[in-house]
Amino acid sequence: MEDNKSTPTKKTVSLEYCPKCGWLLRSAYMAQELLTTFSEDLEGVLLKPSETSGTFQVRVDDEIIFDRKQAGRFPEIKELKQLVRDHVNPGKSLGHSDR
Repeated sequence: MEDNKSTPTKKTVSLEYCPKCGWLLRSAYMAQELLTTFSEDLEGVLLKPSETSGTFQVRVDDEIIFDRKQAGRFPEIKELKQLVRDHVNPGKSLGHSDR
């Protein structure tokens, strides 16, 4: 039996997107990038269709770390990786995405 006390709980990233706006592919691309970069740090990435038009929010567990409506834009992938890193593994180097 494994001792889970020494293993930190992995976090889940949720990408809530507006399917009516056609943002599934953008969300899937971002999910792929996050899963590739944080394969050892995340429990998973959830793609969640929103019932509210124009929604694009990124959460780590229950905390919103990016909201398109508030920012007035989508996140750049480099920015998104930095935001997720700061919540799931602050010491992790992102290589060229840190520049």
